[in-house]
Amino acid sequence: MSQAVSEFERTDLGNIQIAPEVIEVIAGLATIEIEGVAGMSGGFAGGIAELLGRKNLSKGVKVEVGQREAAVDVSIIVEYGHRIPEVSSSIQANVKRSIEMMTGLHVVEVNVHVHDVHFKSQEKQEEIEASSRVK
Repeated sequence: MSQAVSEFERTDLGNIQIAPEVIEVIAGLATIEIEGVAGMSGGFAGGIAELLGRKNLSKGVKVEVGQREAAVDVSIIVEYGHRIPEVSSSIQANVKRSIEMMTGLHVVEVNVHVHDVHFKSQEKQEEIEASSRVK
């Protein structure tokens, strides 16, 4: 992740700067909008997945921001039954469109890393186990 705040544009009134964290949040929101995305993954090092939630909107997103361009990596968990290439392609298009529309930066690449597949039966089983322990 780029730590420096990129200088994006100079106007008569001053400079417009967009922090890399802003790009990460935009990319994260654009990713979870796609059908078939069960959640974001913390990445290769973290390995802990967090299912859809708004606690950390940049979780599983890494960006590199230059003066006029950005490159994005997103790490996701796919819902079982969805075609991974189609989900990934939709993510790439939506992330690129969202960042370019909101910031004016040109997105040169969006890399999608699929870390896991989420099974709905796992979720139901966890609910059953939790309810049986609470009694």
